[in-house]
Amino acid sequence: MAAEIVAGIVGHSLALLADAGHLLTDAAALAFALVASTMAARPAAGRWTYGYSRLEILAAQANGITLGLIALWVIWSAVHRLVDPHDVRGGLVLVVALGGVAVSIAASSVLARASRESLNVRGAFLHVLTDVAAFGATALAGGLILVTGWDRFDPIASLAVAVLMLWSSAQLLRESTVIFLEGAPSDADPDAIGSALVSEQDVVEVHDLHVWTVTSGFPALSAHVLVTPGADCHAARRRLERILTERFGLTHTTLQVEHAEPARTTVELGEAVARRGPLGR
Repeated sequence: MAAEIVAGIVGHSLALLADAGHLLTDAAALAFALVASTMAARPAAGRWTYGYSRLEILAAQANGITLGLIALWVIWSAVHRLVDPHDVRGGLVLVVALGGVAVSIAASSVLARASRESLNVRGAFLHVLTDVAAFGATALAGGLILVTGWDRFDPIASLAVAVLMLWSSAQLLRESTVIFLEGAPSDADPDAIGSALVSEQDVVEVHDLHVWTVTSGFPALSAHVLVTPGADCHAARRRLERILTERFGLTHTTLQVEHAEPARTTVELGEAVARRGPLGR
């Protein structure tokens, strides 16, 4: 980052300065991700019954916001450079950017595997991954300036980097917002889960069904289940928990299982309530 700042000032390259600004957010993102991961590993205690695992999602959202803000600054600066181009030293830009490509590839390879399991680490990974494309675009711009002498390749490369940053920002904000709003995970359809539960033997009705994500890799479910009079509530709960685990990958579940009233004969499957009847069927 320090090398890019010096080279960007000396070489009059907005693309290098934009990359340096992005690297600054990378450093903050990695530090935030590390602190969040450390805190998330602490056990639940007192009022924090889920522990501090949601800090990882907060870190991911913060990373998405910073990516978007830096991208907007780069776009603003690039437009000004297109209108009033500066003399850019293409050779210096090319050399520094190629060095950045190598460093960013090494950093992204370290984070790649963990990014598939944690939205927090994915936020840090996307920061670093966009550096690879950013440095590549900057290196291309430096080479083209060196060959053609047309300085506007530098702000054009900056705009390409900004678009990539905005895309990464939108992805992080969308996924983290779904978790904060208690939305169901993308691979757990509440309607399909309700239908699967109510189709089981002795189950009459399933309502108050909620599926949400506590933090990355930690989906949870709760529901109120009514079974036929005389059915074994505990056995029914164990069967339903096994279905939730084997078919939907839901292991953190809270099922309240009770007997239905003998007169209940309604047959219905709706958005919030799943029922089966008549009893004994």
